[in-house]
Amino acid sequence: MNYKAFMIKYAEIGTKGKNRYVFEDMLCNRIKERLLEHGDFVIRREYGRIFVEACSDFDYEDVINELKKVFGIVGICPIVIEECVEFDAIKNKVIQYMRERYGNKHITFKVYARRADKSFPMQSMEINSEIGHYLLEEFSEYSVDVHDPDVLLTIELREMVYIYSEVIRGAGGLPVGTNGKAMLLLSGGIDSPVAGYMISKRGVELEAVYFNAPPYTSERAKQKVIDLARIVSGYSGRIKLHIVNFTDIQLAIYEKCPHDELTIIMRRYMMRIAETLAKKNGCQALVTGESIGQVASQTMQSLYCTNEVCGIPVFRPCIGMDKQDIIDISERIETYDTSILPYEDCCTIFVAKHPVTKPNLDIIKRSEKKLCDVIENLVSSALDTVETIII
Repeated sequence: MNYKAFMIKYAEIGTKGKNRYVFEDMLCNRIKERLLEHGDFVIRREYGRIFVEACSDFDYEDVINELKKVFGIVGICPIVIEECVEFDAIKNKVIQYMRERYGNKHITFKVYARRADKSFPMQSMEINSEIGHYLLEEFSEYSVDVHDPDVLLTIELREMVYIYSEVIRGAGGLPVGTNGKAMLLLSGGIDSPVAGYMISKRGVELEAVYFNAPPYTSERAKQKVIDLARIVSGYSGRIKLHIVNFTDIQLAIYEKCPHDELTIIMRRYMMRIAETLAKKNGCQALVTGESIGQVASQTMQSLYCTNEVCGIPVFRPCIGMDKQDIIDISERIETYDTSILPYEDCCTIFVAKHPVTKPNLDIIKRSEKKLCDVIENLVSSALDTVETIII
C-alpha cells in the first residue's frame, strides 16, 4: 500500500502526569529532526497518540528505519485516515483498506474498535460486529478468529478515523533530552557503545570522551571510535566527541607506579579528566561500559577505587550483564562488527601482565603520590589539547 501517514504509540510517557506534554513535545521534536532529510512531514498530537503525515513523496523503508531508532516510540502504525465519521464511510474505507492490504488471501481476522470519540453513536462492540459482518460478506476467503488472528484490524475513532493492522516495534525508552546530559567514556570495545545506547534510551543526551595514545595506538583505532560514536548517534542524536591525548600520562604512570596497579591508576586519571570535561560541558554524570567481574579493573574493589575520584554520579548500564548479553545488544544496534576490529586502544596497550584485582585504596593513593611532580602539568596539557568532533 501507498501509506501517507503513521500513528506513533508511546508507553512510559503516558505515566508522566502533568509533565506529559514536555515528553510529548520532545518526542515530536526528535521525530521532526530524524525525518528532516526524508521529506516534508506534519507532526501533530492527539491525546495518547502522535501522528506523522507526509506532505511530499518519501521512501517508506527509510522513514520506518528512522522512526525505529527514535527513543520514546514503542509502536509505529502505518495508517489510512477517514475524515468522515459516518459509519458507511468508515465501512467502505475499511473494505478498501483490506482489499489493498491483503487482497483475497485466506486470512483470519479480528476487528478491534477503539472509540475515543464518545459522541459516536455506536458502541465499540457494535462496530466490531458490523465491520466484521461486512468483511465476511465482501471477502469469502476471510474468517474470524478472536483469539489468534492473522490480522488484528484496529479502528480508532477520534476527531478522524484511523485504520491500521500493523504495529512495527519501536525502540521504547524516553525521548533523548528529557533526562539531562552525561559524558560517556567511549573506548573501541564492545561494552561502552552499548552503555551509551542504553543510557540514551532513558532520555539522556550524550557527549563522549576517548583517550587516545599515539604513537602506541594508530589512526585506525581513533577512526574506529569515531565510527562507533556515529553508529550510537543514530539512536542518541548528535554526539560531541572529545579526543584526549593520554600518552604522556600513561608513560608517567608506567615509569613511576607499580605495574600491577597501572590499570587502576590509569583509570582514575581517566575518570578525573572525564569529570572535568563533563562539568565544562554541562553534563551531570559519567557513563562507562563496566560490568562487575568482567576484567581486573571491574571487580568491586577496583570500581570502588576508581569511583573515589569522582564527585558526580557514574552510571554503568551494563554492570549486571553477562558478556553475551552485551554482545547481543551490540549486534542488534550494529556496533559489534566495528567493535571487534583489531585496532588496539590505550587500555590494552598498557595493561599489566598481572594486574591487581583487589586494590587497596590507601595503597593506590600512596602510589599516585609518586606522580606529584609531573601529573598536574600533564593533565593540564591533555585538557588544553583536546580535539572535539561533532558527530
